Amino acid sequence: MSADPLNWLDERAAARVDAGLRRELRAREPESPMIDLASNDYLGLVRHPEVTEGAIAAVRRWGAGATGSRLVTGTTAEHEQLESELAEFVGAEAGLVFSCGYAANLGAVTALAGRGALVVSDAGSHASLVDACRLSRARVEIAPHGDVAAVDRLLAERREERALVLTDSVFSADGDLAPLAELHRVTRANGAVLLVDEAHGLGVRGTGGRGLVHEAGLAGEPDLIITATLSKSLATQGGVVLASERVRAHLIDSARTFIFDTGLAPAAVGAARAALAVLRRDPDLAARVLDNAAELARIAGVPQPDSAVVSVVLGDAQVAYDAAQACRALGLSVGCFRPPSVPAGTSRLRLTARANLTEAELATIASVLGKALADARNRRVVPA
Repeated sequence: MSADPLNWLDERAAARVDAGLRRELRAREPESPMIDLASNDYLGLVRHPEVTEGAIAAVRRWGAGATGSRLVTGTTAEHEQLESELAEFVGAEAGLVFSCGYAANLGAVTALAGRGALVVSDAGSHASLVDACRLSRARVEIAPHGDVAAVDRLLAERREERALVLTDSVFSADGDLAPLAELHRVTRANGAVLLVDEAHGLGVRGTGGRGLVHEAGLAGEPDLIITATLSKSLATQGGVVLASERVRAHLIDSARTFIFDTGLAPAAVGAARAALAVLRRDPDLAARVLDNAAELARIAGVPQPDSAVVSVVLGDAQVAYDAAQACRALGLSVGCFRPPSVPAGTSRLRLTARANLTEAELATIASVLGKALADARNRRVVPA
């Protein structure tokens, strides 16, 4: 028996280095010269003067923190206004704001499932939905990615009275879209409920950025629940569940990540309200994101995307990491997705489009990516 009970950490760290999977934190500068294709600031609002002023005004009015859980002292009029505005925007009856999108998914799934229920989750669902499944105490079945027939079969064969189907609307690694209309059809036919995570759809898909649920004509359906984060298109922090009033009431009583967590800080609430107001006033922001994503895909030599996410699969984790570092050295920040974020053998650069990319920035991106990807593809390890 080892005298150091944590020496296994060193072994794991060495194994990650060998596999090209070691992570590191890198603090960004307040005024960085880097061109950003790594963040999720899809609408380019994180420094918008109205958004930052919204945060400042909320702090001046309500203070730096929420001071307690939403059920005690953590709810302000600002929280309730944001909930109403978001619900109206996407066409839902009601909204409930959480401290982050992860907490919204954990809270919604665990409160709506539980023992005696079935949860069917898409194989590509976000980690927050994966963890929600694990915590739900329900029987969990994983459907192959985008396989509506498999979902239909799993629901039809179930023994449980209650069932919940989980999917992202836009999948975060590949940027592909869920077949929401078909999923909702089979979910309803089998007496189940569909929960859709719009983290990467809100602000990008649908009329004026109202999301893929709205685009699919499913807004306001009583057996459909939307979750979303405020940290992407809305440029701040927090999460929300958008659903019927009775679902909202149930979550207030039952969602542990709502009941036992401190409420979202006033600054984040004020910023989110301001960002939503900017989007409503300039609905073409969503279209500009998709236009710029199409240009990034052309530059990278990959198929035209359906979202802000442009995925450039390189295969080997070290090759992808080195390509990302080469881009960074030339002034371009890109995402690098390696296992466990993506399956082994599919490590990639993940480029995220922004509505406010300029022509000059796109020209620089073309030059930098052209060199980095040519070098990476020469070294590329193609998965078997």
